[in-house]
Amino acid sequence: MKQFYLNRLSGVALVGLLLLSSCHSSYQLKKVEGSRIEISSKWDRNPDKEATAILAPYKTEVDSLMTPVVGKSAMDMEAGRPESLLSNLVADVLRNATVPYLGRPADLAVTNMGGLRSSLSAGDITFSNIYEILPFENSLCIVTMKGSNLRTLMENIAGAGGEGVSNVRLEISKDGKLLSAKVGGEPIDDNRLYEVATLDYLAEGNDKMVAFLQGEKKVCPDGATMRDLFFSYVKKQTAAGKEITSAIEGRITVK
Repeated sequence: MKQFYLNRLSGVALVGLLLLSSCHSSYQLKKVEGSRIEISSKWDRNPDKEATAILAPYKTEVDSLMTPVVGKSAMDMEAGRPESLLSNLVADVLRNATVPYLGRPADLAVTNMGGLRSSLSAGDITFSNIYEILPFENSLCIVTMKGSNLRTLMENIAGAGGEGVSNVRLEISKDGKLLSAKVGGEPIDDNRLYEVATLDYLAEGNDKMVAFLQGEKKVCPDGATMRDLFFSYVKKQTAAGKEITSAIEGRITVK
């Protein structure tokens, strides 16, 4: 009998044991066992001195980047459906980030709740906080969409129970149907072209945002990651003596 051990570390360690028996020069799976091991500070009680010494210079460099305070939040912000303080803030930052490319903010912005992986607490903001909220290398994309396809995108958002949006007002039903949609305070014009600021991940139709695949044009500027855009926004507000704020505005309401 042969034993194979599988393990993976990612916040929680997954340890599996496969027991295989020999049968005429081949193997048959006899049993699968698994367990979960929580990776927490308890594993730091007896650190490996040699490993710690090797990592020390890298830790110092990372800490120098991640720990300095870059701004201040006036309130606690979390992400949640149908609308939330954090998703509203990030969507607004995304929409206004199109000014260098369009000469104005995009008509609207759409981001996904799943891309916001942490909350923002009231008080000091460090780059580490921003990295925890936006850990992925998602970048700005500007998708030009016909109004009829934009309406389908709003249906995608309604089906998800809400996502992060800017300059949009949606009414959705409890079972995820779109009841009404406005952009800039006006009903969607099926024949008009709209500029939508979003993430490259969503622009490819991921996270059930399949309507983006019907866009007329897609432009994704080099180097415009959502994390860096948010970081620049925080620094700019701080330089102007302003704290980071957000508000629930009825962008998405459930009827």
